[in-house]
Amino acid sequence: MQGLLKGSEMSSTVKQAVSELSVPVPWGEIRGKVWGPDHGHPVLCLHGWADNCGTFNSLIPLLPEECRYVAVDMAGHGLSSHRPPGVFYTFPAYVVDVHRIINDLGWTKFSIIGHSMGSNVAAMFSALFPKMVDALVLLDFPGFLPTLASDIPKIMKQGIEEMLQFEKKKQENKRVYTYEKAAERLMAANPTLSEVSVRTLLERGLTQVEGGFVFSRDLRVNFKNIVRLTLEQSREMQSSIQAAVLLVLADKGIDGTLNPNEQKLISELLQGYQDKNHTVVTVSGDHHVHLNNPEVVAPLISDFLQTKVLSQPA
Repeated sequence: MQGLLKGSEMSSTVKQAVSELSVPVPWGEIRGKVWGPDHGHPVLCLHGWADNCGTFNSLIPLLPEECRYVAVDMAGHGLSSHRPPGVFYTFPAYVVDVHRIINDLGWTKFSIIGHSMGSNVAAMFSALFPKMVDALVLLDFPGFLPTLASDIPKIMKQGIEEMLQFEKKKQENKRVYTYEKAAERLMAANPTLSEVSVRTLLERGLTQVEGGFVFSRDLRVNFKNIVRLTLEQSREMQSSIQAAVLLVLADKGIDGTLNPNEQKLISELLQGYQDKNHTVVTVSGDHHVHLNNPEVVAPLISDFLQTKVLSQPA
C-alpha cells in the first residue's frame, strides 16, 4: 500500500499539501481530506455510492487555487465510522451529516461538488438550506432520484427485509482479500474505472486485517434506500435550490444504466434545470470521468466557480 500513497501525494503537489480531516459525529467520526488555503472560498466535495473522497484526488489539483476544498468520506464509506447497528443509510441522513460537517468547519456559505450519490445529497441539502449554498456542481447525476409512486412500497419492503436478513446473520465477518483480488473485485463492479483510479479508491477503501484486506465500507450501504421521492416531490425540492447549478453529464455515464422509466423521470429533472437557465453540459466519458480523465471536466468546473462565485463581490 505504501507505493500507492506516493501516487496520491504526487498528484496533490500542484496545491498546498493535503491534510486529513476528522469531524466528530454522535457515533464516531467523519474523515476526509483538505486542499487549499485556510481562508479560501469553501467547497465541499461529496463522492458517489461505495466510493470515497479519493474520487476527487485527480480533479481538485486542476481547480482554482483560491478555494478551500474539503472532500469527505461519507458515513459508512472510506475511513469514516459506520452508522450504529440497526440504522439505515438514507439521503436525508447524509444531509444531516453535511450540516454536522459544515458546522464543525464554521462554514455559513459554501459551494458543493457532488458525484452520483453525492449529487443527490448535494442537491437535497441545497434545496433544504438554500441560503447556505452559492454554487452547486453535479457530476453525472441531476440530484434527486425520483421513483414511480407505484414502485415505492416494494422498494421500501426490500430495503427493510435486507436489513432484517443482515441482522439475522449476526453481521458475520467480511471476506478477506489479497490486495490484487480486492482490486479485481472493484474493477469488476466498476468496469469503467481505470487501473490508476482503482488504486486511488482502494487507498481509503481497504482496511488491512490479519491475512489480507477487507473493504472498509459498511455492507449496509448496499441495501435499497427506503426513503424515496416521487417526481413531484423531487421537482418541488429542485425548485427550492437558489444556488447557481452546473450539471455535467457523461455521454457514456449513468444514463445508459437506467431503465426507460428512470430515464424519463431524469429527463424531467434536466428540463427543470434548463427552465431556470442553469448550465447542463455533456462531456465525452464515463460515470467516473472526473476521476479517470479530470482534464475533461476541470475547465468547466473552474470556469463555473470563477464566474458564479470567485469573481462576485463579497
